[in-house]
Amino acid sequence: MPRDNPELISPTAHYTGTVWLQHGLSHPAFATLQGQAFYYALKAPMAAAKLLGGPTLEAFLLARHRLIDLQLERAIESGEISQVIEIAAGLSPRGWRFASRHRNRITYIEADLVDMAKYKHSLLQAGGLNSDQHHVRIINALADTGADSLAEIAAKLDPNKGLAIITEGLVNYFDTPTVERMWARFAGVLSGFQHGLYLSDLHIKANNRGPATRTFMSLLSTFVGGRVHLHFKDTGTAEAALAHAGFCQGVLLKPSEFREQLPDCRTSGVDVVRVVCARTVST
Repeated sequence: MPRDNPELISPTAHYTGTVWLQHGLSHPAFATLQGQAFYYALKAPMAAAKLLGGPTLEAFLLARHRLIDLQLERAIESGEISQVIEIAAGLSPRGWRFASRHRNRITYIEADLVDMAKYKHSLLQAGGLNSDQHHVRIINALADTGADSLAEIAAKLDPNKGLAIITEGLVNYFDTPTVERMWARFAGVLSGFQHGLYLSDLHIKANNRGPATRTFMSLLSTFVGGRVHLHFKDTGTAEAALAHAGFCQGVLLKPSEFREQLPDCRTSGVDVVRVVCARTVST
């Protein structure tokens, strides 16, 4: 397996890639030595937090990933969505899994910064995981125009079909005004398609209170090497921001409410995160 410039990839990309692999969601082609080192180094702290009933990084990562998967799967099965752009996909296996499962029913584009996009492309090639339905592109998620902008990538897709945009683990790195501009950019692009769906994780202040959760968020910020932003004071404020950005339907999903369908949403502490499910066309 190639390891071209893995030091240029963020610790969180390595760690989350290993979480997916450890739980049967990924392919060995996406395994990295750095990811395994981070994963096993955090095993003891994760176990201690779980015993104390607090949130754990692994638990909420799995909950948000599974819940985004469920919403995307439903949208594809209903015929609403047949094109996907996942921004800042990192070492996520979602593109490979969905392209393999749905084949010519969908077009799946993973878009990331230059180093990550090149690295992901090399892993897919080395693992023999390439397909005509699965593509990797370079993107600047903050650009309105230009060759690496979302608008330019989306312009090459079919406006007569539905498009989903996914950002998992991205918006937490940016402050709220930047996220609001990003959402407006996403809504503007999605409005040009027959159906537009936006899926993302989001941390809000109302769900991240108490000493255990504050300690967890502090440790998470240390791990990612920067501040993890808590956006909006509550669910209603976040949903209002989605509407202001141009989405006609925008709700925040609570992982524990999906515990019956998704075993990974039964774990204590998963509700420190919400999953954004927003549309530009009513369904």
